[in-house]
Amino acid sequence: MKDRPLHIWVDADACPAVIKDILYRAAERVQLPLVLVANKPLRVPSSRNIRTILVPGGFDVADNKIAELVQAGDLVITADIPSAADVIKKGGHALNPRGELYTPENIQQRLTMRNFMGDLRNTGVMTGGPPTFSQSDRLAFANQLDRYITKYLKS
Repeated sequence: MKDRPLHIWVDADACPAVIKDILYRAAERVQLPLVLVANKPLRVPSSRNIRTILVPGGFDVADNKIAELVQAGDLVITADIPSAADVIKKGGHALNPRGELYTPENIQQRLTMRNFMGDLRNTGVMTGGPPTFSQSDRLAFANQLDRYITKYLKS
C-alpha cells in the first residue's frame, strides 16, 4: 500500500478547458486528488477529490507553488518546460496538455529547443506559435493520462 496517493497537479491558468474536463472525470473515476493551481478563481466540480489553490498573479507564481508542493511520483500537467524540468528533478512526472510526457530522458532536449527558439525570437526571427489545440491533441492527452494512471494503479 502506498503511503500517499498519487496527486495530479495542474498549472490551471494555461490549461485548456477540455483538458481540465478530462482531468475532472479521471479524478472522480479513480478517486485521486486533483489540485488546480491558478492566479484567478476557478469553477470546478464539487468533489472531495478536486480542489484549487489560488496564488497571487505574477510570473511563474503558479509554477513555483506546484514545484514547492509536488512530491516524488506525482503527476503535473503543464506546458511550461522549465516547470516540467523542476518537477522531474523532484522525482515527479510532467505531462503537457497535448499529451507529451516529459521524462528525465527527454527534458534536456526540450529545454535546449525552447531556449534555441527563444534566442531566434530575440534576434527578430518570426518562429510562430504553437499550432491550434486539436481533437488529436485532446485524444493524445487522454490516452497518455490513462496509461499513466493505469500504471500507477497497478504498482
